[in-house]
Amino acid sequence: MAAHFGRRLRKGATTTAVAAAAVAALSASQAPGVTHAPSGESLEMVETTPPPGTPVTGNSPYYTDLPPLNVPDKPDASIDRQANGPTESGIPATVLAAYKQAEQTIAASDPSCRLPWQLLAAIGKVESGQARGGRVDANGTTDSPILGPVLNGVGFANISDTDNGAYDGDSVHDRAVGPMQFIPSTWATWGQDANGDSRKDPNNIYDAALAAGRYLCHGGRDLGVREDLEKAILGYNHSREYLRTVLSWFEYYKRGTHEVPDRTGVLPPGDGPDSAGPLPDPKPAPPPTRPGTPPSSKPTPPKPTKPGSGTTKPTKPPAAAGPARIEDAGTGTLTAMAGREFTERATVRVENAAGAGLPRQPVRFEIIGNTDARFPGGRTYIALITGLDGTVAAPALVAGEETGPFAVRAVVEGRTLPAVTFRATVTQREADKVERTGTEALTAAPGAEFAGEVEVKATYEGGIASGVAVTATMITSVEDPATGDKGPYFKDADGKPVRALTELRTDAGGLLKLPKIFADGTEGTFVLRLTTAGGAFVDIELKVAAPAEPTPTPTPTTPTPTP
Repeated sequence: MAAHFGRRLRKGATTTAVAAAAVAALSASQAPGVTHAPSGESLEMVETTPPPGTPVTGNSPYYTDLPPLNVPDKPDASIDRQANGPTESGIPATVLAAYKQAEQTIAASDPSCRLPWQLLAAIGKVESGQARGGRVDANGTTDSPILGPVLNGVGFANISDTDNGAYDGDSVHDRAVGPMQFIPSTWATWGQDANGDSRKDPNNIYDAALAAGRYLCHGGRDLGVREDLEKAILGYNHSREYLRTVLSWFEYYKRGTHEVPDRTGVLPPGDGPDSAGPLPDPKPAPPPTRPGTPPSSKPTPPKPTKPGSGTTKPTKPPAAAGPARIEDAGTGTLTAMAGREFTERATVRVENAAGAGLPRQPVRFEIIGNTDARFPGGRTYIALITGLDGTVAAPALVAGEETGPFAVRAVVEGRTLPAVTFRATVTQREADKVERTGTEALTAAPGAEFAGEVEVKATYEGGIASGVAVTATMITSVEDPATGDKGPYFKDADGKPVRALTELRTDAGGLLKLPKIFADGTEGTFVLRLTTAGGAFVDIELKVAAPAEPTPTPTPTTPTPTP
């Protein structure tokens, strides 16, 4: 298939239409757990707003060639077949291993993200043609740096140098680097050491694939949800056409792929992303040999290049430069009433060994324990970036209805530094004021039912206090608030008299209407006390008295005449 090296400002409607057709043709095979579009709506037609901020690649160019419309295999085919299927579905062995390793690593640390390795493969395909067809050494490092065009604002983004040329060799402007095309400033935040060589190298496919996975998952994304999936891809390159192209390859790889030897992957014709001339010879490099030993029939994996040996790879930064610890940055007491927002926010500071705050460090806040408290949007975790002083505050938690203690844990993503754990508590709903809504007198004859009803309204700090627990008790007197044993009473489920009700709660409007009240044979004035969680109470007077005897009407008499 012919390949095209696309610049977003120059691609036309034809590419968009072809990409849309490819996605529509492949939309029958969604990734496990991906939420489908509504009936009649294709995946590529959903309008998703790109996330804010500079994209991973700085909106650099990408390969716009599309997969063939014939899928490589049926949906249940193995993805590990050797040298079978269409050429386009083959992924170089080391590159494929890096994608799968990144998927497994993130599945262990962030299972709720549901990152599929096929998504990394789709992005790697459009960004670098799978590391130029798998031209990597046994350690996963590309034969030569893969560099995007200079981001000087001429047809692309204008990004001034952020790494002093350490990664891209340009001390004036930045360039996207490596098989996953990270700009240096983004790599400074998301760079990973996934192959265990103590270096974070954007030109190493293991490091770059894990970094891409971490980025795609950040912010609490669930890539099994369509909206999160699309926002993650658009965060890589702010283009609807880019989204369609990546989704096309994503769907294609999910239908089946196979491993091919390194350096034999399909290469787009012409130059690579850096326009630095022809790609290296696609033939396998001769196996290295040691002086005095005969050549081996099996290639010996080359050792990683050490910093300072004339390579363009950056040297390992001084120990003080990277994160050394994460500390509590003055977080207050995390306590909130059920159903309300926490007033304090968990705040941390990431520092290097010298105690200086480090900006742009990814920090993950996670809720730990049995609680229904959540971050905004119903999230149980969220990933954020530290500010210029190295500090970052989690958004305010919202308490649920489950009361009791839990914890919030903060870690630096991609690091093994000790976490910071904050203790948090949700208390029961309270009211600081309760009052009766009616004013009519409450009276009853002995053995009768009280006329009128008792309704109260609870408030907290002037607002409605919904869901607040209330106790209603017939007390002996205001001076002696013990539960009385005579006088007015309620009835339980069996119709028996009870003089205290405890399982009462105000409704959504803060109102509570009591059940019917009855009088026994004792006359007098009694007190009903309603007490809320929080200590607010109101006393209501109840009178039990026999009806007054009617005054007899005098009978008129006829005067007796005097004789």
